[in-house]
Amino acid sequence: MSLRQFQTISQQVFRCLSTRAATSRRILGPVIELSQSQRQNLKFCTVLLPVSCAAAVSAPQYSTAAAIDMSANGDYKNAASIYEFTVKDTHGSEVSLDKYKGRVLLVVNIASKCGLTKNNYQKLTELKEKFGERGLTILNFPCNQFNSQMPEADGEAMVCHLRDAKADIGEIFARVDVNGDNAAPVYKYLKAKQSGTLGSGLKWNFTKFLVNKEGIPINRYAPTTDPMDIAKDIEKLL
Repeated sequence: MSLRQFQTISQQVFRCLSTRAATSRRILGPVIELSQSQRQNLKFCTVLLPVSCAAAVSAPQYSTAAAIDMSANGDYKNAASIYEFTVKDTHGSEVSLDKYKGRVLLVVNIASKCGLTKNNYQKLTELKEKFGERGLTILNFPCNQFNSQMPEADGEAMVCHLRDAKADIGEIFARVDVNGDNAAPVYKYLKAKQSGTLGSGLKWNFTKFLVNKEGIPINRYAPTTDPMDIAKDIEKLL
């Protein structure tokens, strides 16, 4: 391919990339005007670029907390602590977890229709009452991945559900995935630091991660672990 051809093709590609909001017809127009040989070269040159026209027009979409974490925090494996992550609260506002620096954290994926719900809501409320003023904060992430047992929507529906259940369990965030490619990065981080007995994936609702005052996950508890059984471990960190 000659230098002139390369320059011509490069101009077409960068013109395409600079019009992210353009319709597919406008994007495809310059390509149609090229000869067959130029179109083949254009495909080859486009592969060498970091983003294709198709990617620029239809960028992948992420949901709830994962969207903020993915763009703001990069590779979760390189995070030094949980404080590097940003999530959304149940009303959609961004929350940087560094606001909890110096506090012991218990991170829980909650659900409203689970057989474990009643006991966990009651005991998490007791934990908050017992240790809240001494430095414990419970971070609750609703999750609908396990048999669709968290059907309540974010916002007022979630607030009303917890109020009706008399669950004063701490901070409530937007619904997230905790497993799979779309899992919230903060959960990818937690699982990387504290793997389960049969792999890192969460097995069910109400898996619990205990995080020390430096933001480092130090323990993980099964869904069936009674929250009050964690009290002795929490007290050691306060």
